[in-house]
Amino acid sequence: MRTHTQPIGPPVATAPPDRLPVTALAVMALAGFIVITTETLPAGLLPQLVAEYAVSEGTAGQLVAAYALGTVGAAIPAMALTRGLARKRLLVIGLLGFLFANTVMAAAPTFGVALMARVIAGAFSGLLWAMLAGYARRIVAPELAGRALAIAMAGTPVALSIGTPLGSWLGDAVGWRWAFASMSALTIVVVALVLAVVPDAPGQRAEARISIGRVAAIPGVATVLAVVFAWMLAHNLLYTYIAPYLAGSGAGLRPDVALGMFGVAALVGVWGTGAFIDRALGRLTLVSTAGFIVSGVILLALPGALAATIVAIVIWGIAFGGAATQLQTAIGNAAGESADDANAMLTTVFNLAIFGGASLGAGLVDGLGSATLPAAMVILSAVALLVVALGRRGVFPR
Repeated sequence: MRTHTQPIGPPVATAPPDRLPVTALAVMALAGFIVITTETLPAGLLPQLVAEYAVSEGTAGQLVAAYALGTVGAAIPAMALTRGLARKRLLVIGLLGFLFANTVMAAAPTFGVALMARVIAGAFSGLLWAMLAGYARRIVAPELAGRALAIAMAGTPVALSIGTPLGSWLGDAVGWRWAFASMSALTIVVVALVLAVVPDAPGQRAEARISIGRVAAIPGVATVLAVVFAWMLAHNLLYTYIAPYLAGSGAGLRPDVALGMFGVAALVGVWGTGAFIDRALGRLTLVSTAGFIVSGVILLALPGALAATIVAIVIWGIAFGGAATQLQTAIGNAAGESADDANAMLTTVFNLAIFGGASLGAGLVDGLGSATLPAAMVILSAVALLVVALGRRGVFPR
């Protein structure tokens, strides 16, 4: 098995071997912030979207599914077509795609136009997520790859702790369209920062390129993908429909407050992952998947209890915070120089889980009721935990 310290493609270190290019990695994290906030905004704006377009909560949730569908359709083909392109140019192209999609969404006159804008945003998400992890690891010395990836992926919990709750607040205060317009404005700023401070890195060397089928056959890749699907399906079932779940639970917790607590807790998960990932990847992933189970069990055992709901959300957030870094590290270790292609596959499966969470969750919420969501979360998380445990000899080492 490849170790975490092996480079993925030619490294382009921009700092001394014992230092990280924190500014450049922080700008990458901002790019990730845009991707994740754009993805999750409808979860915090669900009531406003329902009112605007006169649709059910389950139908409005398909704005999340449409984003995921765009990512699923674009991630692997986009990465295959752009393997040889310089990473900086590719990052700028992806961000400009988000600028266009969020601007269209902010002005969407009908639900159909909104769905189209979400598909476009999802397609550019597939491009960005597939290359960001490898890009971050290429601009540092190999022994710093884990910590570099943790910084670059910090945009995910920051988006969950600040972006989505702020978008929900904007929706209440001035209208949901301003939430998407603000993402367009931020994207312009981030493009300027990328051009100014992020170093370039080459694409994959032609002689190192192999088919997607051969990447999928690399030992360990399929194991990680199985964990991604079960674990992220468990997450998105509840996260997408957190507003109707909280309303039905009677806990008296507002969605924007709950999402803010979740995101702050996720930052703790990022810190823990960055501190231990280079020497305890397997244990971290086991603890994180187990945290989902604990959270779901608390929600099932004490429905409607405010304190218990808060504890469950905090545990859930901590467990989720480092998930992306843990999974991308595992698949990068397994795939070696084919890490970008493997990450495209991870992105595709990740978003299949988002699509599945939005679609299956719609059936549960509109059919059986939102109270069933924690039970589904527990079952799926248990599957993920089992696969991680079975992978302890390989991709999730002891």
